[in-house]
Amino acid sequence: QLQLVESGGGLVQPGGSLRLSCDASGFALDYYAFGWFRQVPGREREGVSCINSRGDRTTYADSVKGRFTISRDDAKDTVFLQMNSLKPEDTAVYYCAAEYGHSCDLVIDGYDYWGQGTQVTVSS
Repeated sequence: QLQLVESGGGLVQPGGSLRLSCDASGFALDYYAFGWFRQVPGREREGVSCINSRGDRTTYADSVKGRFTISRDDAKDTVFLQMNSLKPEDTAVYYCAAEYGHSCDLVIDGYDYWGQGTQVTVSS
């Protein structure tokens, strides 16, 4: 059974850092691109970052460029999102998603599998 499980969320002060993990099981990661999305209650889910199947191309939303870094470790079946210089507006539930194919984008409809999400709260 294909499954994505996020972890690493929590409460952090502005300017702090968190590292989110997405553990994948039930499929071969080699054929999938991965994305991180986030959602605030009452607002649409938005794309944060994605990484292609080879791990050699990444995309970031303008709001997180220079602060967030996506990476993948296929040997460990895990995708990461390193989040630095966090701001209160980064507060959201963060979701990991997998898209079959080589390239990635931040279009929600293209993703085939989703995790349950992990809460990130940035507050003093």
